[in-house]
Amino acid sequence: MFDEALGRLEALGHSAAVILPGLLLSLVVFGLGLLLVRGVRAAVTRAASLREASAGSAAVLGRIAGGLVTLIVFLIAAAVAFPSVSAADLFNLLGIGGVAIGFAFRDVLQNLLAGVLILLTRPFRIGDQIRHGEQEGTVEDIWIRATVLRTYDNRRILIPNASLFTDKIEVITAYERRRLQFALTIGNGDDIARARDVVVQALRSTPGVLADPEPEALVTGLGTAGVDMVARFWINPPRRREAVDALDGAIEAVKQAVTDAGLDLPFPTTQVLFHDQTEETDGDRNRQREGWPAAGRDVPRPRWQAVREAAQRPAGDRP
Repeated sequence: MFDEALGRLEALGHSAAVILPGLLLSLVVFGLGLLLVRGVRAAVTRAASLREASAGSAAVLGRIAGGLVTLIVFLIAAAVAFPSVSAADLFNLLGIGGVAIGFAFRDVLQNLLAGVLILLTRPFRIGDQIRHGEQEGTVEDIWIRATVLRTYDNRRILIPNASLFTDKIEVITAYERRRLQFALTIGNGDDIARARDVVVQALRSTPGVLADPEPEALVTGLGTAGVDMVARFWINPPRRREAVDALDGAIEAVKQAVTDAGLDLPFPTTQVLFHDQTEETDGDRNRQREGWPAAGRDVPRPRWQAVREAAQRPAGDRP
């Protein structure tokens, strides 16, 4: 029995002696690979910073790249340490584990992948003002899971990156200039050409309105109250604060200029004609008043009086 145990120890020692060189070599390979991982992480972080990503987003991208390279280095080291285990076996094991993790963290991984694609493709940048559905504000940061949006009334909203990447978004500050417009109505009796000139001149004198492209006033239709027009102009920069200020000044200037020029700014009116159904002329479209004053003519008798007088007449005199 002692001989049998000694033989097992000798076999174990022989196996360890066989595995030890490969194990030491795999440790050396893994150590060199970690140095490579640090270089890749630093390079990716630097490249993301040059693409105007935030410090946090750049660090996250660097960690993701470092993790992927670490996984590759580990597979190479494992193949060196255990030659009997092929790379195909390791990849099969990773594939099964990856499927399980994917089902368990589907939403998290979806947002993570969308965040990486947003950082790489840059449909919008930090500092841009965007609109997504009913939410609008300034992009403060782009995380891997969500994008941080600061609304104009100073609220923070976290929007999942998957929805930003798949849904429609409006990047308000994508270009240097932005066109604004507002509607107005002039009277039917006003000269359209003169009204157009008054509006354009007022827009040109408004602070914040660009001279090129020139402001314009266009007729859009004949409304119920008068001639409908739209005043359009451009501003730079296109941010929300500048847009609000420019629109406020433009509307005030145009209103004052139109009023000073003697042009009409009509508003919709409704005429209600009261018909009390009490006069003897009611029902006769040629004689009934439709609620208008008598205006110097005889006021028709009340209906009750006409009915009573008709009832008192002899039967032969009744109509």
